[in-house]
Amino acid sequence: MFVPTAVLFGLVSIALIIGGSSLKSGLSGLMNTITTKMGWAYLWIYIINFVFFMYLAFSRFGKIKLGKPKDKPEYSSFQWGSMVFATAIDASILMLSMVDPLRYVQHPIFGAKPYSKAAYSNAHMLGQFNWGPMAWMMFAAAAVAIAYVMYVKNVKVMRISAAITILQGPEHYKVVLRQVIDFLVVFGIMGGIGSSVGMEIPVISRIINQITGVPDTILLKLMMFLILFIIFTVTMLHGIKGGIDKLSSAHIWTAIGFLLIVLLVGPTIYILNSESNSLGLMVSKFIAMSTTTASNGHAGVAQQETIFYWGWWLSYMPVMGLFIARISRGRTIRQLILGMLGYGAGGCMSFYAILGGYSLYLQKSGTVNLIHILNTQGQASVIASVISTLPFKMIMLVIYCVSCFIFLATTISSSAFIVSSFTSLKLAPGQQPSKFNRLFWVFVFMLFSFGIVFVGGFKTVQAISAIAGFPLIFVCILLIISTWQMLRGDELELASSHQRVVHQLQRPVRQVKPVRQSKPIRNGHGVTSSVKN
Repeated sequence: MFVPTAVLFGLVSIALIIGGSSLKSGLSGLMNTITTKMGWAYLWIYIINFVFFMYLAFSRFGKIKLGKPKDKPEYSSFQWGSMVFATAIDASILMLSMVDPLRYVQHPIFGAKPYSKAAYSNAHMLGQFNWGPMAWMMFAAAAVAIAYVMYVKNVKVMRISAAITILQGPEHYKVVLRQVIDFLVVFGIMGGIGSSVGMEIPVISRIINQITGVPDTILLKLMMFLILFIIFTVTMLHGIKGGIDKLSSAHIWTAIGFLLIVLLVGPTIYILNSESNSLGLMVSKFIAMSTTTASNGHAGVAQQETIFYWGWWLSYMPVMGLFIARISRGRTIRQLILGMLGYGAGGCMSFYAILGGYSLYLQKSGTVNLIHILNTQGQASVIASVISTLPFKMIMLVIYCVSCFIFLATTISSSAFIVSSFTSLKLAPGQQPSKFNRLFWVFVFMLFSFGIVFVGGFKTVQAISAIAGFPLIFVCILLIISTWQMLRGDELELASSHQRVVHQLQRPVRQVKPVRQSKPIRNGHGVTSSVKN
């Protein structure tokens, strides 16, 4: 898989760089078609996936340990959770949690009037829905299946196709289908990572420009890529335990510190009240938001955003599933699923609750007209304007940039590690891919990310996410079926073995008939004979 995967990455990267901005309109048109014609498919796969894995977590299958009975988790709960959380969200949430609610206020859901009280309430809630339990549960499809195959079935190949039971076997068509699945996974990883960097690098570049006055040119962006490449190289050479987990821990503490500062110096009571209201709204409107499509052929902003995010999370599903499986030996299925919801969904919702709540407060109170800035100057200017309202604004801008860099470093380092594992021929559980393989994929990720930035535009990012996520709907279906087949099949096999043992133990013991003793009789010649009683 190494050569064809590398060629695919390289060709797409070159196409993006050569095509540049001329690709924008085509990608946007394709995304609009997917949103209006196939939006129902995105929604239903998330509903099915959510219901299935919630059942799995709280059923008897949730107690199954991903490993041998005596295996213990390799990482502490906090370390495990921070790696899961940090790898999935990257710097996008630091940007979108401030900007998304402003879009939703202008284009509210459920028929509310723009800028009304209901519009503000729904805007604060909708971002949390798009980054909440439904989104994070998507990772369980790959994570549970891969971890079960690796640590229960003891299959050594770290590829998602290895976890799809119906495709296992030497038949030619199964071999071909496994290769197709693996290429779709690569396509999804490209879309997910590229979308993230495509949003983040331009924003960080603009903020650096506002802090230092350095012109926001392609040269500045190239310098940022160089710095990131150095960070990626160091973390890759140290592997998970030496690099990625340390970056994750630093990244989590930086993010928590930033959130606490905004919460404490901002309108604390307003944010807490808004969050209480949003949680209630999310529960009451959960089904409606999960099933609303563009039924009239024209998707509103809320529907487009949800489809964009569902495609984005789908594109992240392969790399996150592989990474979570890689670090989850010794945990139960229940711990894995609920851990993702607690650390992942809970953490993301906190960003939208605090940063999104603060942005809405600034707009609603008239402190800053952020919506006007968004519509006229773009997302980067909105973020700079929000942070500039905090005490010590220059320090806060620096902290924000550092946080974004750590997010980016963690995301791409972890993703490159997984892809290098994915393209290795065989790896035993716990074995790491070669240094050359890891460093090569760091370089390829950087090249592809630069291609996304070169094309530019938030619509481009949305299009790539939706397009990359669409074929992974079918991969998700196969993973759900395979997970059930493995769990149920092993349960039936265990029950059958148990019944055989019980049957053997309950079989009646054959009674041996005792031999009757004979009485010796002497005849007249002195010869002894015997007569049975």
